[in-house]
Amino acid sequence: MKIDWDTPITMDDNLVLRADVFRPIPEGRYPIIFSYGPYGKGVAFQEGYKTAWEIMARENPDAVSGTSNRYANWEVVDPEKWVRDGYVCIRVDSRGAGRSPGYLRHNDARETRDIYLCIEWAAAQPWSNGKVGMNGISYYASNQWRAAASQPPHLAAICVWEGWADAYRDSNRHGGMACTFRKNWQDMQVKTVQHGVGQRGRKNPVTGELACGPETLTEEELAKNREDMWCEVLARPLDSPYYRERTPDLSRVTIPLLSAANWGGQGLHPRGNFEGYLGAASRQKWLEVHGGSHWAPFYTDYGVKLQKRFFDHFLKGLDNGWERQPPVQMQVRHPGERFVERYENEWPLARTKWTHFYLDPDGMRLTEAPPATEQSVAYDMMGEGLTFSTPPLAEETEITGPSALKLFISSSTPDADIFAVLRVFDPDGKEVVFQGALDPHTPIGQGWLRASQRKLDTTRSLPYRPYHAHDEKQPLMPGEVYRLDIEIWPTCIVVPPGHRVAITVRGKDYEYQGEAATLSNMKNPMKGCGPFVHDDETDRPPAVFGGKVTLHMGPDRRAGVLLPVIPPQR
Repeated sequence: MKIDWDTPITMDDNLVLRADVFRPIPEGRYPIIFSYGPYGKGVAFQEGYKTAWEIMARENPDAVSGTSNRYANWEVVDPEKWVRDGYVCIRVDSRGAGRSPGYLRHNDARETRDIYLCIEWAAAQPWSNGKVGMNGISYYASNQWRAAASQPPHLAAICVWEGWADAYRDSNRHGGMACTFRKNWQDMQVKTVQHGVGQRGRKNPVTGELACGPETLTEEELAKNREDMWCEVLARPLDSPYYRERTPDLSRVTIPLLSAANWGGQGLHPRGNFEGYLGAASRQKWLEVHGGSHWAPFYTDYGVKLQKRFFDHFLKGLDNGWERQPPVQMQVRHPGERFVERYENEWPLARTKWTHFYLDPDGMRLTEAPPATEQSVAYDMMGEGLTFSTPPLAEETEITGPSALKLFISSSTPDADIFAVLRVFDPDGKEVVFQGALDPHTPIGQGWLRASQRKLDTTRSLPYRPYHAHDEKQPLMPGEVYRLDIEIWPTCIVVPPGHRVAITVRGKDYEYQGEAATLSNMKNPMKGCGPFVHDDETDRPPAVFGGKVTLHMGPDRRAGVLLPVIPPQR
């Protein structure tokens, strides 16, 4: 293939971004697979994300087969697998990152404008057929929602592979709580590839050029040239114009889209994939849901084949049967990391049997009817919380979809953070966990809510998916009882007979009772939630979030969890 390194693309403020363009050798006009992001287009996947690469090569060998891997780069397509099939692949270093100068600020209106202009530049090139598709994981996925909403004339289709949509609810503040992933992410994955790291950073292993150059700036100069993202998040506990600027207007997303979610991505992306799929105005839209790691499925034969079928149809105009693709394609989870492919016609599934399980402190049970008398039970916010469980199930039971937990609480302090964990235990009492997007010991489902931000947006709430306004704080009066409705992000599990379904209510992040895991690009060991934890004392001062919570339940306070039980297909 032909490679045009560091191709200049001039923005409307005269700043020049840099792109690598991978093209077929024969002259012609080709469709484009486009990506724009901050991870350094010249940083080799194998070097920048060493442990992630090693895990993928070991567990998903097809992901690294059929290519030399010389051009492998984190979370974007491998051009060797795409150019040979008649695509041009373009990677743009975002403003302030890699080879592109400028002020480094993520997901804002300036970035969306840059993407718009880059797409239109690409479409106008002599080797372009005028149709541009966006494809990529995570950062390279989430910005597709905003790009599509800005409606570049030549953006023809998007494949959002594990990409958040709502900057407040999905990405930065779960239920109102600040997720410290953002602080550590900027330290570990962004500062290290900021434009101007230069001689202190990595080199492109193919060209030998500095991946974050050519200039080398001082640490002081680098700090002045980037937004302190964590300070911005801490300064904005409520939803605000800052988050809205970074959140797409889904009613303006009208082009064909494929939204690919990961059941185990709790804490960042899957909510955006599901909400984006539902909210987009596109008439041609599809949802795919898989398991496994955050990165490997995208590169496997399964992932690449799915992506190419989608883009071949919409960028090349091939009659390849994609128009007959059912709207939803799911890898249905079973214990033991077993997945069974199934197609559905809608999301949530129309045949869902929404089933209430009530909290009963007598035996710490989940029951089909609420307790006959008013009762209460308390836990320390910094303790292990309370777990309510069904009896061993008599028959196989599938749970697929979003869930909702209703609680009635009182607190010893003016606020309380609720961490809700949907769990499954085998007949021996061992918890069933899965390889999540990042953490190898991820529970079945999770949800979060800060009690002072319990106010619902009644125009957007559904019985199975509460939607919180996050526009004001309503402090608790210690000892008074308040109703909370907690959103638990969509999940999927086929629970075998003899297993138990449980819900844990606690005041701090879930922790798996086993050895922690590590990844080279993550700052701290992962203990069940991956890097998506909520442990910053500025956001969660112990004086407020270290007290005691009491759960109240009974015939007038029907506390419980609403689960999406799925009957077999007929």
